[in-house]
Amino acid sequence: MPNKNRSITELLTVEATYLSNERTLLAYVRTFIVFLSSGFAILKLKSFEDLMSLGYVLLGLSPVILIWGVFRFFKVRKLIKRIEAEPGLESVD
Repeated sequence: MPNKNRSITELLTVEATYLSNERTLLAYVRTFIVFLSSGFAILKLKSFEDLMSLGYVLLGLSPVILIWGVFRFFKVRKLIKRIEAEPGLESVD
């Protein structure tokens, strides 16, 4: 539960931190999509036969990136909520 005695600046800082965390998750999702589509493109195009191993590496890395991004999102969100709930917290350094 957020502290009721917080200034508007502190409340806006917390909200900006939540939005930043969401933006970071979207960056992980975007990277996942790029790696996945690039891997499929390399595997499907005959002109990239010498790069087939790179296509498989990109396909293998894409779910790892997505899982890591989702894990990090929830971990940071939990940390933000814990910091927000601390009573008497004037600023977060």
